[in-house]
Amino acid sequence: MLRDMARIRAFEQEAVAAMRSGEAPGVVHPSIGQEGVAVGVCSNLKRADRITSTHRGHGHAIAKGADARAMMLELHGRAGGSCGGKGGSMHIADFAVGMLGANGVVGAGIPIACGAAQAIRLTKEDAIVACFFGDGAVNRGPFLEGMNWAALYRLPVLFVCEDNGFAAFTRNSAVTAGGGPAVRAEACGVPATAVNGEDALAVDAAASELVARIRGGAGPQFLHAKCYRWEGHTGTDVAAYRPAEEAAAARERDCIRRLAAVLEAEGVPGAEIASIEAQAVAEMQGHRGAAMVAPWPDPGAAFSDVQDAGAPA
Repeated sequence: MLRDMARIRAFEQEAVAAMRSGEAPGVVHPSIGQEGVAVGVCSNLKRADRITSTHRGHGHAIAKGADARAMMLELHGRAGGSCGGKGGSMHIADFAVGMLGANGVVGAGIPIACGAAQAIRLTKEDAIVACFFGDGAVNRGPFLEGMNWAALYRLPVLFVCEDNGFAAFTRNSAVTAGGGPAVRAEACGVPATAVNGEDALAVDAAASELVARIRGGAGPQFLHAKCYRWEGHTGTDVAAYRPAEEAAAARERDCIRRLAAVLEAEGVPGAEIASIEAQAVAEMQGHRGAAMVAPWPDPGAAFSDVQDAGAPA
């Protein structure tokens, strides 16, 4: 888990740097500080299980086993990228490991997750779906539709609300009526569990129990993970709308340092932990360097992956 968290953070630090330097086109939405949620949940998933993600999805993809090198190529728009260099940060997908895709539309992964779960039910496949979304998604229509659909048909979905307190640039508590994400899920008949998203082991334990319930046929479950987004909404957002002391306090609660402290207390040498983190940085720096010199996609690739169903003969 520590290795995965370190790899996610190193990837995103390189991704943000690549975007700011202009070498990677488009925009990057970092999830630095939230690594404990992605890893804590995905550590309980099998390869055959699916996940749906958000516009802030690098961590989910890596935690599920997506190829980090292909992801970096994708961010740079190069051949060999996860989506052929045509999707960018907000559309990374890797069906081979069950990563059904990041999504630039807030809350759009929820009905996709329900559709995938419905397919699993119809084909009697031994798999579940983990659906990641932010607290801002609970104010959008797909949230209600998804909760209702999943509860009504007892679909094998683990809904994971990464509640970092902000919907883009707005503090979500200022625009959300009622008791919040968990209360809304329970109102639709989806049992909710709260967890400290900055404690990867707590997320792992909670997800383990909920995943077991889902695999046992109990229907959808809801995990409300409170966390904090260290960076702004995007790699160019300085997040001046947040008090500096609030952001500083969140960094003191670093999920990676917290897990590292637990490991050291259990006898893992500090040098080994430092080595794991250094290896993660070296790996992602290597991927970024390779992406900068990788070839561009063949122009003919622009005509592949284009849906032509219903086109004239």
